[in-house]
Amino acid sequence: MNINNDDLVYIKSNLVIEPLIDNWYAWPHIVSPATAAMNIKTRHLKIMKSYVQNPKIHAAAVKNPKMLGGPFIDYGGKRVDEIKALIAKTTTDCAALLELNDEILELNELLKNSAKGYSMNDLYSKIPENLQGLVELVYDINDNPSFRFFEALLYETEYYNEAIQSFNLFLVIDDDSRSFVLSTPKLPSPEILRVEMPFKSKEIDLLFEMARAPKTYKEIAEIFNITSEDDPLFRTFFTTEAPKPYNKYDGDGVLTRYFGHACILTETKDTTILVDPLVSYGYESDISRFSYEDLPETIDYVLITHNHQDHILFETLLRLRNKIKHVVVPKSGGGSLQDPSLKLMFEKLGFENVIEIGEMEVLRFDDCSITGLPFIGEHCDLDVRSKICHSVEFKDGYKILFAADSCNVAPQLYQRIQKIIGNIDVIFLGMECHGAPLSWLYGPIIPNAIQRDMDESRRLAGCNFEQARALVDVFMPKNVFVYAMGMEPWLKYISSIKYTSESEPIVQSNMLIDYCLEKGIVPERLFGEKIIEYNDSETIPILAETNH
Repeated sequence: MNINNDDLVYIKSNLVIEPLIDNWYAWPHIVSPATAAMNIKTRHLKIMKSYVQNPKIHAAAVKNPKMLGGPFIDYGGKRVDEIKALIAKTTTDCAALLELNDEILELNELLKNSAKGYSMNDLYSKIPENLQGLVELVYDINDNPSFRFFEALLYETEYYNEAIQSFNLFLVIDDDSRSFVLSTPKLPSPEILRVEMPFKSKEIDLLFEMARAPKTYKEIAEIFNITSEDDPLFRTFFTTEAPKPYNKYDGDGVLTRYFGHACILTETKDTTILVDPLVSYGYESDISRFSYEDLPETIDYVLITHNHQDHILFETLLRLRNKIKHVVVPKSGGGSLQDPSLKLMFEKLGFENVIEIGEMEVLRFDDCSITGLPFIGEHCDLDVRSKICHSVEFKDGYKILFAADSCNVAPQLYQRIQKIIGNIDVIFLGMECHGAPLSWLYGPIIPNAIQRDMDESRRLAGCNFEQARALVDVFMPKNVFVYAMGMEPWLKYISSIKYTSESEPIVQSNMLIDYCLEKGIVPERLFGEKIIEYNDSETIPILAETNH
């Protein structure tokens, strides 16, 4: 289809915005300055240097299913000179961040060697120069020394550099076959348009408003300053065909739809809530799924459960930012390295009306309320506070719990909570009970080598059967939906999970499903898409009718 300059055009439903920081796929730990510094130095540069030294080893590892999600670059052993050039560019463009990494490690050593339980007042003058005025030195009650960042100030320094932010625009033909993105930098490709622009840019919103509100091609091309060289590719991102209209829910109950992984859309006739947005694209597939076309024109509240890359996906969030009214995030621990503030992060990325919710705090709206319930475990025993389970209660008392990956290692916790909030009608519960070890996610920010057996024992794991059963027993739900398992093939590029019938999460969740059936509870392990409608005190799973 030929697109003329004066044609009113919409973006195609399979247009991807792939956010990048220093040419790597952007996820939360490379946005926050301190964790970005340590990931760029210890993860990115290390992977690239390894590739330059042994490209064939990387090429072989990428083809090995057992190595999925490992630190291997997926360029088939080729493009070595480009990776060499990227190493040099990173060393220059990220010089301040690389220095920050070194100074954080230096501060750790200072505290390790000099903070012995006595006053640390004299140590402030010995803090590395560039960190002075950015950290407070603290002990815990057992005299273990540490420090916390004044994170809002950290974002105002050279360490938060929007010049290394950019994004790719391209059409995805088959999301299910995208390669794992966290271990391979993004090099130029003929079918990809690189846009050098920070994530907060309003131009992104103007582009993705065109999912339903057309502009002339000339107008959007001028907004993005498209050159004659890039114009032929940019034109392919648009169509004159209007999208199918969205059928807004106008019933008196609650309509809940599963979009895959931990992404759930809940609607009443007045309010829309989207949890942990991660949405597939519109294209032909053997697996039925909802896509961006199946989202409402306005999302009143986006709820974030925790700060992991499969629950905060900027690729989805930036595309939806133009229609999001509020973002609800868990409160952080207040400046600890391993727990950056989500509120600060979202605000720096151009999101408005970002609301923090703490444990047992309640946000009340016209036709529902949201209670933040404690989220326990799943973070490798690190002191991470920015995690929350969202309990949403509607006017007639109908309650849905989005428990995400909370690992019920202390059943007494939810027993106490039940005495306060009562039972839950529907529980969405993650059971990826054999997650990656501590070093897979948090390795770059840990200053000392991790003993292998300790590393293997501390995992990014959700509930097993016994833990899930205890949660079900205490809240006595009518429906239990196992989700957040990373099962959908379109998640492979971000999660790298591949199950068999003998995989522990499948075995354990099967046990939970059998248990629920014995108890008269309606269970299901979700996959692909699902619609659940609640009306007149009854929850009814119904067949999906999508717009694609």
